[in-house]
Amino acid sequence: MDQQKHFARQAKLVDYFHSAPISRSTGMRMAYNENGEAVFTMPYNPNFDHAMHDVHGGIVATMIDNAGWFTVAPHYEFWIATVEFSTRLLEPVQKSDLVSVGKLVRRGKTLSVCNMEVKNTQGRLIATGAGTFMATTIPLPTV
Repeated sequence: MDQQKHFARQAKLVDYFHSAPISRSTGMRMAYNENGEAVFTMPYNPNFDHAMHDVHGGIVATMIDNAGWFTVAPHYEFWIATVEFSTRLLEPVQKSDLVSVGKLVRRGKTLSVCNMEVKNTQGRLIATGAGTFMATTIPLPTV
């Protein structure tokens, strides 16, 4: 795939994410860095705390999945599906903005593997993950 087409697909995916209800609900923002990795930022929101006043692990897992999915997605012409992903919660997060990044490990014809991580804005590693993503035959929606 040529670089111009790849960048156009990234731009389309950024628009697609920002138009999704989850983006508005969580306040997450998304962009691609110079390495083509998806980077998600999420401001702290006390509505996502569990009873001990730490950010709920499900929110961290969502950031892991998003970082992997959107890192892999521009490499395919069609919608991709998350086949599986794991999340390792390394420490609790209190009242901190979060940043997640995906790192493509291997891209195949239909399956890709990605490693992901979540840090707080001070750079402390909060969680790591890995995922497998599969290209489907479903066209990407128009934004």
